[in-house]
Formats: sequence, C-alpha cells, structure tokens
Amino acid sequence: QVQLVESGGGLVQAGGSLRLSCAASGRTVSSYAMGWFRQAPGKDSEFVAGISRSGGSIYYADSLKGRFTISRDNAKNTVYLQMGSLKPEDTAVYYCAARDGPFGSRQSYDYKYWGQGTQVTVSS
Repeated sequence: QVQLVESGGGLVQAGGSLRLSCAASGRTVSSYAMGWFRQAPGKDSEFVAGISRSGGSIYYADSLKGRFTISRDNAKNTVYLQMGSLKPEDTAVYYCAARDGPFGSRQSYDYKYWGQGTQVTVSS
C-alpha cells in the first residue's frame, strides 16, 4: 500500500497562488491513478482534479478548470496541484488520494488511500 502526505497549504490573499505537493511512500505512486479533493467547513467533499498513472490524461472539476493544474513526477513519487487566481471560496482542506482502479473517477469512494490533508485559506 501507499502512504500519502500533503504539504504546501497556507494562508494566501485572493488572487494569489499556491502549489500543493503530495509525497508518496511505500508502494510507488506510479501504480495509482491520483486525485485531489477538497472539503470546506460544513460542506461535502468535492473533487478537484485527477491524473492518470502516466500523467498523460488529466481532468478537472468544471468549476476549477483554468485556475488549477494537476501534475505528477513519478520519479519523485510526488503529485502536485498548482492553484492560481485563488478565491475565498477555495478555502478548504485539500486531500490527495490514490486509486487502484481505472483512471477517471470523480468519486471519493473510489479512492482507497488518502493523505491527512493540508489547509488552504484564502483571505479577501
């Protein structure tokens, strides 16, 4: 199995940028399709972005397309989420997740392994 640790969260002003990292240990991250999810206080978990094992296929939540970019470096066993033009409504805990199954799911229940999350707070 794989262990995931997110980092890179913090406090940023609206319009700013952050890059989140998800470092994997244990089984190599190239064995998994990966995704980023977020959960704001009082809200359900929300899919953010997903990436295939090779990194050749990527998809985003429609509302976030153009502002967020997911990528992976399998040699470094790390997945990234570059976030730009941040808005206060992007404030949430961001989680990376790994899936044994096929690439393409936007459902949190399809991902077996999860990190502990990193807090992103966007001030207005």
